[in-house]
Amino acid sequence: MVKRWPKDTIAAGYRHTVGLKLDGTVTAVGDNKYGQCDVSGWRDIVAVAAGNAHTGNAHTIGLKSDGTVAAVGWNKHDQCDVSGWRDIVAVEAGWRRTVGLKSDGTVVAVGRNNEGECNVSGWRDMVAVAAGDWHTVGLKSDGTAMIVGNNRYGQCNVSGWRDIVAAAAGYLHTVGLKSDGTVAAVGLNKHDQCDVSGWRGIVAIAAGSNHTIGLKSDGTVAAVGWNEHGQCNVSGWRDIVAVAAGCAHTLGLKSDGTVVAVGDNEYGQCDVSGWRGIQLPGY
Repeated sequence: MVKRWPKDTIAAGYRHTVGLKLDGTVTAVGDNKYGQCDVSGWRDIVAVAAGNAHTGNAHTIGLKSDGTVAAVGWNKHDQCDVSGWRDIVAVEAGWRRTVGLKSDGTVVAVGRNNEGECNVSGWRDMVAVAAGDWHTVGLKSDGTAMIVGNNRYGQCNVSGWRDIVAAAAGYLHTVGLKSDGTVAAVGLNKHDQCDVSGWRGIVAIAAGSNHTIGLKSDGTVAAVGWNEHGQCNVSGWRDIVAVAAGCAHTLGLKSDGTVVAVGDNEYGQCDVSGWRGIQLPGY
């Protein structure tokens, strides 16, 4: 049985990092050119998402306890126009796009739709969503997946997937966690970001622009893909309970509510060593 409505408490955007605290407030570090870190006034938040991108700008999404959604940051394509959303149980943010899962299993999306990445109105019986740069993933309660958007590199070729319990989407690749702890991946593999066939004992996944992260049941972390900024240097991590991946940085939430980060830190997006009291993932 798929776990219902996972709540992400850490999120990694293009060049910023977001953390949900135990008291329902949110903290953020990194690039704030478009106000994507202006979350200090948020209250009653139960999940966060950060718009990732292979290039450019970003926004931040917060899911409130009453099922409404807050948004700050880049809004050129109306990706922050979520004020009318209701009954939302999970949120995801892609490049120029925001996706919301509703309590009735339907999905809403706003933002850039040039390649059909927002065409989710017909989706039903969904239990999770993921947003890549140009494609959107929906996980159904029967363990299969739906995808809309750009398929230039086969990143939407998931029709054969079964027993999927979680999904993640990067720039041009898609990752699925299976109920047996193995992982499937499709799409661009230029940086070996899809080389996950040997992974075992995985309990959570994350996809950066060109890298893939797997959280193991023993609290350690696996990583494959682009490592130019050291974003895959996670072999020493321990006691991790959640992972997130941005364009070129990777986050790990530890069981004590602190956060570790590796990778590109040009904008201070990895400056999380002082963070305390970050919520552990709840379902």
